[in-house]
Amino acid sequence: MKITPVNDRALVRLVPETHHKPPVLRGLVDTEDEAAILAEIEGETSARLIAEREASDAIDRRELAFARRAGDLALYGQSHINAAFTYTRSTGNRFNDGGRGAWYCAWDMLTSAQEVGFHRTRELGYIGRYEDKARYVELLADFIGDFPDLHGADPDTALDPDPGVGYPAGQLLAGDLRRAGHRGLVYPSVRRAGGRCFVAFDPGIIQNVRPGAHWNLVWDGAPEFSVEGV
Repeated sequence: MKITPVNDRALVRLVPETHHKPPVLRGLVDTEDEAAILAEIEGETSARLIAEREASDAIDRRELAFARRAGDLALYGQSHINAAFTYTRSTGNRFNDGGRGAWYCAWDMLTSAQEVGFHRTRELGYIGRYEDKARYVELLADFIGDFPDLHGADPDTALDPDPGVGYPAGQLLAGDLRRAGHRGLVYPSVRRAGGRCFVAFDPGIIQNVRPGAHWNLVWDGAPEFSVEGV
């Protein structure tokens, strides 16, 4: 597998706007002291807060963003970075298993939209109703380093469009790469022809996270969706 140098700004990760708003429980209380009590209760079941507070089988708390900034000014994006590595699907994604997450992003918004839209389309398919509007927020981040690159490689089952085939193979590949000391992977988008994606295995390589534009993904009766600026 070839190694590609990356020194790029503003790679795009899309997250649902509901994950970007202030805590949903804040509206239930009148004061910050009461909000702190609710936050403490919520923290007992929050995978992110538990990982920040305690040890985890899948990720060392010292890897997380807040630990790297101990005693310093808190930066925007710390909770988003930590959430990406602590909130996971039980079966994982293409390059992470159900125990440890990863930061997925792309060099352009449309590629990110196709990647996240694929998953939401699958969810709508489970109920047999393709009627939905979902708002997403860009999280922009910078990366620098030399990373393995699947572009131009021989056909690999890790890039199979069927999650039942591609995800197990991709998770095995990612595990091998991490054990070999690699902190991320460049790969061609499976959902958008010509799209270029990146997955960070290590929270420590995610730099300068900041918010970007807002977008609506709209399903109007069919699996195909449109992307609208907000």
